[in-house]
Amino acid sequence: MTTGAAPSRTPIRKLPALLVNQIAAGEVVERPASVVKELVENALDAGARAITVEIEQGGIELVRITDDGGGIPEAELALAIAPHATSKIASPEDLDRIGTMGFRGEAIASIASVSRLSIRSRSPSQSGASVIEVEGDDVKPVRPAAGPIGTCVSVRNLFFNTPARRKFLRTISTEQGHCVDAACTLAISHPAVAFRVVTDSKVVLDVPPGQGPRDRALAVLGVELAEQMLEVTADRFDDTRGLTLWGLIGLPAIARATPKAQHVFLNGRPIRDKTVQHAIREAYRGLIEPGRYPTCVLMIEMDPGAVDVNVHPAKTEVRFRDQSMVHQAVLRAVREALRGADLTPRVGNAVRAGDMFGAGNIGGQPLGDGVHAPAGGAASFVDFFRREIPDRVQNRFDYQSVRDALDRVAPGMIEDAGAGEPAQPDSPVHPLASSPVQPQTEPATSLPLPEPKDRLLQVHNSYVVTQDEQGLLIVDQHALHERIMFEVLLARIVGEGSQAGRPLESQSLLAPVPVRVQRSAATRLEELRPILAKIGIEAELLSPESVGVRAFPSFLFERGVDPAEFISELFERADAEGFAPASEQALHEVLDMMACKAAVKAGDRMSDIELGDLLRLRDLVERSSNCPHGRPTSIRLTIGELERRFGRA
Repeated sequence: MTTGAAPSRTPIRKLPALLVNQIAAGEVVERPASVVKELVENALDAGARAITVEIEQGGIELVRITDDGGGIPEAELALAIAPHATSKIASPEDLDRIGTMGFRGEAIASIASVSRLSIRSRSPSQSGASVIEVEGDDVKPVRPAAGPIGTCVSVRNLFFNTPARRKFLRTISTEQGHCVDAACTLAISHPAVAFRVVTDSKVVLDVPPGQGPRDRALAVLGVELAEQMLEVTADRFDDTRGLTLWGLIGLPAIARATPKAQHVFLNGRPIRDKTVQHAIREAYRGLIEPGRYPTCVLMIEMDPGAVDVNVHPAKTEVRFRDQSMVHQAVLRAVREALRGADLTPRVGNAVRAGDMFGAGNIGGQPLGDGVHAPAGGAASFVDFFRREIPDRVQNRFDYQSVRDALDRVAPGMIEDAGAGEPAQPDSPVHPLASSPVQPQTEPATSLPLPEPKDRLLQVHNSYVVTQDEQGLLIVDQHALHERIMFEVLLARIVGEGSQAGRPLESQSLLAPVPVRVQRSAATRLEELRPILAKIGIEAELLSPESVGVRAFPSFLFERGVDPAEFISELFERADAEGFAPASEQALHEVLDMMACKAAVKAGDRMSDIELGDLLRLRDLVERSSNCPHGRPTSIRLTIGELERRFGRA
């Protein structure tokens, strides 16, 4: 038996300083924008009141940052380019309470190792400036120079000595965009500091010092967004615990396809944090479509000791000591701001944000168009509301006035628009009816229709047109009814009122309805049983590939929903990646599916009474501006927009 030769051994050796810095540069300097970020942060730490960012050829050929901060004394210029040399921390205890933007002492040394760098600086105590130049590992001696108090750092020919890194850069326009974004992001979080950004001799940002947070945010994001942004505040600070928060959050209508328009800052530092991002996403759930991201600026202030910013070389990720507190504070603040606002998109704004829903198709097609309501039209919305919205929902509104109005008005008093005959009350097919097999003893009633000036018009049996104090309101009947159904179902199942927490009423079937499903049905059925019980579905395993439905929600029966199709779709959703049956999100998804299938559809003709009821419920149900999928239920054409389009303004 023979053995192979022993593997050759490379001796342990100390790496050259240049190679050490280039390795660090691989973590710190990803692209020219990384240089902009690191150097602007240094300028802010130096107490600058005015910062100029100059970029040439996307930052590949030149990044120059000039500030009027405290400067660097001549005797310390050589230390400024040394690795792990910094004025911002001195002991291990300092790492627990980092209050500066930079602190690691890697940035300038790393940048210098992959570029041609020069630093010209003058401190207030000096009569003149000094300059030091570095090219790779060639460090020139410090020499005198002319210049004002402050610092000017020029970085030329980035990655000139690491061509493998340089070839991974994108186009000049792409890299320039990243550089501008990095500078503008820091400009948002420091409104007291003047910022000027110049790309290839063109000024792209010029904001003065001493602005307020709102003015600065809008100056960077665009003043045209002023009417589309809501202010959000929170103050949960107590000694060294808690946080304060201020920000601007965009209406759902200006949500974007990428998270690029989300700006989150912690003590002035731009961060990417999953805890905060999840809180924002939860606050907007049901108001924007999945895959879209709200526009927002959130500035969080908290004690430096309550957060660890030393978890990533680029300092963009942080670790909160109390993640739950941060999540709850952000979620509550954003939700409250959204809850108190009119979220109905305006036609002009919807056009400007046209990538949201597709040109000429604001709101998209209603979901579930293949499921049709039974003959006889829509259910009586007001009766649906009276019977089933639990106390938790009712108490948000002046519900007694609604009840008084219901008691005063008899059915069939108002003629059906276009029919010329009195409207006939519908048969009692009310979603969530408490006793679907017995006739109702209470007459179907409705709120009074609007005054003649507020007449309703159903367009193509799909959209409802009316007016309000701001102008013309156009409502998608399916989307709005879907939201109403969803909120009622949710309040019934997870609410706190007298009717809440009980399973939905179900109808037993004479024989089990077989549904063909995947072989994982047995496992999935057991996982889904808690949800199925809540929504009134009883099912059993008939075979490894089929499930039998023994009971089905009564109101879905009444709306003509096929049990086999519903269960089949439910199991398909349960097999999708990310579906966790025990989660709140899974319950919401199932309730949304039920609401979508039970709601009136595009093409369903509705009486004047039903149209009036639907619009009144719009004012009573939370988040009625959007369906549970995030699509708008209504759009508004304001008087100002009408006047502009008709040439009156």
